Amino acid sequence: MTFYDIKQQYDTFDFENYIAKVSDIMVKDSIRKEILNNMDFLNLLSPKALSYIEEMAQKAHEISVKHFGKGILLYAPLYVSNFCINNCAYCGFSTKNKIKRRVLSFEEIEENCKIVSDYGIRHILLVTGESSVKTPLSYLKKCVEMLKKYFNGVDVEIYPLNESEYRELADAGADGLTIYQETYNEQLYKLLHTKGAKSDYKYRLETCERAGRANYRNLNVGALLGLNDFVSEVFFAGIHAKYLQRNFPSAEIGMSFPRFRPAVGAYKPKIIISDKNLIQAVCAVRLFINRINITVSTRESGELRNNLIPLGITKMSAASSTEVGGYAEKERSIGQFKINDTATVDEVKRMIYQKNYQPLMKDWTIL
Repeated sequence: MTFYDIKQQYDTFDFENYIAKVSDIMVKDSIRKEILNNMDFLNLLSPKALSYIEEMAQKAHEISVKHFGKGILLYAPLYVSNFCINNCAYCGFSTKNKIKRRVLSFEEIEENCKIVSDYGIRHILLVTGESSVKTPLSYLKKCVEMLKKYFNGVDVEIYPLNESEYRELADAGADGLTIYQETYNEQLYKLLHTKGAKSDYKYRLETCERAGRANYRNLNVGALLGLNDFVSEVFFAGIHAKYLQRNFPSAEIGMSFPRFRPAVGAYKPKIIISDKNLIQAVCAVRLFINRINITVSTRESGELRNNLIPLGITKMSAASSTEVGGYAEKERSIGQFKINDTATVDEVKRMIYQKNYQPLMKDWTIL
């Protein structure tokens, strides 16, 4: 049984009706539990639970310190291409957008690697648009091999591959995979992705399972918050993460909570996700899955990122660029989306220290 089969079990579930009936007692009982089931998780995502954010935050803090201590791993994304065959309605790289497209040469990649590694960053996220023609597996393997010269950890955020392709990329040095379902609502997904390989909802949903079978050490999932209602999207991302944790116990499972940010194109998010809702999501996930990496990127403001640290965050990006080769570019280009926190790595480290936490530049080394 894949996660797609589990997701289908909820196709007729009435989220709106359920959360309307969540009571104070249900929320309190769910907070008190040591082991939460799916309905407990849903209770903590309900509007009723907003009145108990302080209690949730305190418990989330205790759980996080118990399992992760006070370390925050820093990483940076490196965009090597913005060519894309998909027409995602919300994305700056969508094929319908008239932007300058390019693929970095290996010389340009190395130039960017030197700059980012000089920041002190030792974990990198390799990011591309989704085009197997412009960035074939052979190109990606060479990218990973080059990144491994400069970074201890190399994760990839690329177009979905099959299992054997993930194994090839792992052999080249890839450690982890980040992939967002964008929306777990299959009907809405089809409306937002009408062209390109990404239009295959099921294949994308099962991507982490293929990487898991290829023995990736890190698997990170999430939904783009704002495309659909908050409760169901975070719920499905959460039970997706728990499914991966149960089926791939040797992998570190992670979740991200990317909120919609301005990008090229006229797309307007369906729903504006508040800061309070984002805090609620972080706390609810930490209570639901105690041992899970939670990432907050530079999509969020420095102030909010600062406030999220004690609530269960374990990974943060720093000094990010969403432009292709953006660390070395002399002329600014159009990124995938606009970042929010423009702080330098040293400024982010200083913020973490001020919260009595420890910035980590690497979290493990393979001998």
